[in-house]
Amino acid sequence: MLDRLTGLEVFARVAGAGSLSAAARALGMSQTMVTKHIAALEGRLGVKLFHRTTRRLSITEAGRNYLESSARILAELEAADAAVAADRVEPRGLLRLNAPVSFGTRQIAPLLAEFAARHPRVTVELGLNDRLVDLVEEGWDLAIRIGNLSSSSLIARRIAPCRIAVCAAPSYLKSRGTPRTVASLADHNCLGYTLSQRTPIDRWVFGAGADFSVQISGNLRANNGDALRAAAIAGQGIIHQPTFIVADDLRAGRLVALTLDQPNVELGGIYAVFLPDRHPPARVRAFIDFIAGRFAPEPPWDRELASPRGRGRATG
Repeated sequence: MLDRLTGLEVFARVAGAGSLSAAARALGMSQTMVTKHIAALEGRLGVKLFHRTTRRLSITEAGRNYLESSARILAELEAADAAVAADRVEPRGLLRLNAPVSFGTRQIAPLLAEFAARHPRVTVELGLNDRLVDLVEEGWDLAIRIGNLSSSSLIARRIAPCRIAVCAAPSYLKSRGTPRTVASLADHNCLGYTLSQRTPIDRWVFGAGADFSVQISGNLRANNGDALRAAAIAGQGIIHQPTFIVADDLRAGRLVALTLDQPNVELGGIYAVFLPDRHPPARVRAFIDFIAGRFAPEPPWDRELASPRGRGRATG
């Protein structure tokens, strides 16, 4: 069965050239194949598109009407092809980006004005939630994911480390004392994060090889790190949260990083993930390159942040 789209192209070329042979030369196919395409098109439509004699070929009234529709279809297809090709080269169009609530609000949203100034033809739709979204089913171009990634067909680019701080408000430490060891956390009011994919809600992990853990308990659990941060600042308890959430509070003294007998673990990393494609749209590549550049060589939230052990910068 001959391709219908090719048939339209052949028909339009024959009508424009006024000759089967001229159309064949322009299309790079044999005159016999051109004739077959025209015959197949006429057979499917049930009308004659051309009057043909040994000396002359002329378009019929039905052919002129069909040519008008065919030209419009081919022009729209060409425009669609050009638009897709342009999307591969120039950042433009709608970029649907999904990110965890706290990270998206604190670290992504403040950068969007700069990205828009660099790429004025891109419109960003930012979706914020802490569940694992399905890029295909929900139509996201790009997602930010934090932690150790599970195996999947998605392409992932690490854009920043994810360091952890154990901290509390000065008022809490004044009233309850300052823990000095991982084991002593069991005697404190520790506020748990309910969406952790790495450890149970009631267990925090420490050590360079994540080989030390402590069972914790407390009077608050939440599915959002900023909610736990707010409670900690109010003096409710100790939190175990990424530095991208608590860094500003540590610098300002609203929270104090604890010095324990084991180092904090690094929570995998922060990744940009997108669908497998040898040539992803330019808007996706541009945004990933942009945020990776803004977070390198060290993410802004960790710069000049004293480590929980009180030496140098925050460490994983």
